[in-house]
Amino acid sequence: MKLLIVEDDIAISYTIMRVMRDEGYEVIECHNGEEGLHHALYGEFDLIILDIMLPKVDGFMFIQEIRRLGVDTPILCLTAKDGLNDRVKGLTIGADDYVVKPFEIPELIVRVKVLLRRYGKINQEEQISYGPIAIQVRNRVVTVAGEELTLTEKEYELLEYLLMNKEQILTKEQIYNRIWGLDSEAGIGIVELYVHYLRKKLSPWHADQFIQTVRGLGYKLKM
Repeated sequence: MKLLIVEDDIAISYTIMRVMRDEGYEVIECHNGEEGLHHALYGEFDLIILDIMLPKVDGFMFIQEIRRLGVDTPILCLTAKDGLNDRVKGLTIGADDYVVKPFEIPELIVRVKVLLRRYGKINQEEQISYGPIAIQVRNRVVTVAGEELTLTEKEYELLEYLLMNKEQILTKEQIYNRIWGLDSEAGIGIVELYVHYLRKKLSPWHADQFIQTVRGLGYKLKM
């Protein structure tokens, strides 16, 4: 799972990042609303943790803009404001949940997991599967027809992303932004290379055929 944290308080942002990475999530940090908005619009994230009081673009403007442009990534708001009106406004314009500062870390972790489950990012057992392929999300164990499959970090992330979007077309750009990120020095050709690697490892079970090339667009996972 990939999270975007948009928080201008460096200490709070660092704490959230460290905790979420300990939970097994990949995390990108931004410290102003303008930078966060860029990542939210052009990156691929499973959840956004968003402060409301931000420089350049505040949290309310951030929510309104990404929802206007059709980005439906779940948003968990963090704010020092504890007034009812602020909570209502955030939820009304498109936020999905609200945590008031100061907050307890265990509560934040639970709220993140609840939102991910609510929006189908992980199921109750934290397992995603398709046909003979299954992934235990928490410990990153991959099995094919019950046999464990060893993958590199990027191979795992690619397979997980395909499973999360099974039978849907993912463009090369979407895959590149999600797995390598906007700041990566690798060219977009790296996507085709890792699809080749992944197919080769799935081939003993003939599961390589599930990763279909959609000419001129990208790939999709389909039996």
